[in-house]
Amino acid sequence: MANDTPKGFTRRTAITAAAATVAAVRAAFPGGAFAAGKGPEVSGARLGFIALTDASPLIIAKERGFFTKHGMPDVEVLKQASWGATRDNLVLGSGGGGIDGAHILSPMPYQFSAGVATNGKILPMNILARLNINGQGISVGNDLKSVKVGLDARGAKARFAQLKAAGNIAKIAMTFRGGTHDLWIRYWLAAAGINPDVDVSTIVIPPPQMVANMKSGTQDAFCVGEPWNGQLVNQKVGYTACLTSEIWMNHPEKAFAMRAEWVDKHPNAARALTAAIMEAQMWCDQMSNRPAMCSVVSGRQWINVPMGDILPRLQGTINYGDGRTAQGSPHIMKFWRDNASFPFKSHDLWFVTEDVRWGVLPAKTSKSALVNKVNRSDIWRAAAADLGVKAPASDSRGPEKFFDGKVFDPGNPNAWLAAQPIKKLA
Repeated sequence: MANDTPKGFTRRTAITAAAATVAAVRAAFPGGAFAAGKGPEVSGARLGFIALTDASPLIIAKERGFFTKHGMPDVEVLKQASWGATRDNLVLGSGGGGIDGAHILSPMPYQFSAGVATNGKILPMNILARLNINGQGISVGNDLKSVKVGLDARGAKARFAQLKAAGNIAKIAMTFRGGTHDLWIRYWLAAAGINPDVDVSTIVIPPPQMVANMKSGTQDAFCVGEPWNGQLVNQKVGYTACLTSEIWMNHPEKAFAMRAEWVDKHPNAARALTAAIMEAQMWCDQMSNRPAMCSVVSGRQWINVPMGDILPRLQGTINYGDGRTAQGSPHIMKFWRDNASFPFKSHDLWFVTEDVRWGVLPAKTSKSALVNKVNRSDIWRAAAADLGVKAPASDSRGPEKFFDGKVFDPGNPNAWLAAQPIKKLA
């Protein structure tokens, strides 16, 4: 079976960890969030996830008992059909049959907090942690091999122009308007002189449906997280043009976010959830644990794919599907190393700026103010203190360099906008 447990690994769930009582947890953290009378206000929360490898920290926190360890034994981790479903269930909240928080595309909490993509309803959100850096890809159909489309997408420009002239405009799929995958593929196209709002048609497709849609010929390219790029190659339906970390090395990706109302009402529980997820991230980032991690997350109730679609790229073995291969690649998904878990505000400022660039957020958006409202790096720092781990000195990682030579300076996001020749400001 594809999901057999690796030799030497005991697949334990929260049952074992449940023996640890809340009192024992408080004793383990005498000076932190679990000091007497300051434990979690509730024992559970409803958290959503999408079937993607970067949901692993939530899945592992549930399966290996980290939530229970931190006094939250009743946490539910619930599969969502799409990012739109995640949004809708966050709007409902658990009180309305929805969810309290989620594994989420990092820009989405900003859109919801600004009343964008929620039918005008403002839904204040808080980002408590980043879940991973890297680990996404841009995949294309095999027909683009002949024009050598890779990290450099210029070979696709004439091909897409031909399709448009013939009344069959190229369909470029991503997972949510203004989300990370939308921003990665737009950046890639624009760097090649292809206007994503004019020269192609961008469409929204849930991650698990990407490969099937490429098989049916209803799309020409897509951007999504793993394991779907690897699965496309394994099924010989297309190939990986580039990994998103080739566009921006160690780029931020998914976040762990909660409804701000829930965080305000349960601050200690929010801190406990964050600490549990951070411990799961540390565990997931140990290369020796990755086969065991994949044995769990590839299961039917989680991502539901063969281990062969998910494990190789997590170990740095990459078959691009067009003759290129890599062993020991630095372009692997990271959950903890290189400050992968810390929610840098400078990164969220880039997301907000790009959403302004493409008309998702209004041009008048007060970008830094929005970031400071949504991003709760203070909760991450408090959880880090509970765990005895060091936090970054600053909420900014500083200037970020992209593959086309452009540099994003978080001290001057408007200069970044001015430097983009292709954009659509609201």
